[in-house]
Amino acid sequence: MSKEAKTDYEIHALLKKRWSPRAFADRKIEKEKLQRMFEAARWSPSASNEQPWYFIIGEKGDETYDKIYDCLVEFNQKWAKFAPILFISVGKENNTYQYDVGQSLAHLTFQATADGLYVHQMAGFSKGKAKELFDLPDYHQALTAIAVGYIGKPEILHPRMQKSELAERERKKMDVFVFSGKFGNKSKLI
Repeated sequence: MSKEAKTDYEIHALLKKRWSPRAFADRKIEKEKLQRMFEAARWSPSASNEQPWYFIIGEKGDETYDKIYDCLVEFNQKWAKFAPILFISVGKENNTYQYDVGQSLAHLTFQATADGLYVHQMAGFSKGKAKELFDLPDYHQALTAIAVGYIGKPEILHPRMQKSELAERERKKMDVFVFSGKFGNKSKLI
C-alpha cells in the first residue's frame, strides 16, 4: 500500500513515501535494518555534539515490548500490537535535547523508509510510567513511543482506523507557515 505525498514542489522520493501507518505486517524485521536505523540516529546533528538521545527497544514477544505496550494509551494499544518492534526515545535534559532527539528520530525514520520499513511515532503514552518501568535516571525524559514494521493490510485494524489508513495524506500549504518580516506575513520567497 502506498500513500505517496502529493507535493506542490518536487522533494526526495523517500520523503514523499514516508508516512505513519497503523497497520503493520506480521513480519520480523531483519537485525541489519534495525542496526542501520539506529546508526542513522547516531549520526544526526546535536548541539555541542552532546548526542542526548537514548532508545529502549523491544521486539514483539519480549518483556521490553510488553512494558512499552503497557505505557501506551488505549487507542494506540489497539493498533500498535501489530508492530513487530516498539521502542521509546529518551532524552537527557539540556537546552536542546527535545530538538536533538527529534532530529535523531528523523534520521532514523528516513533510514527505515529507505529499507522498506514504516515508522509511527506516538505522543500517546505515559511518560511517567515509562520512566518508572525502565528506571530512567534523573534528568532523562521519555519523549515518544515508536512502532516500526513492514506495511500491513488495513483490514486488520478497527473499522474506524481503516478510514484514516486509506485516506489521502494532507498537509498545510507553505504560505500559512513560511513568513518574512514578521510572523504571519507570507514570504515572497515561497
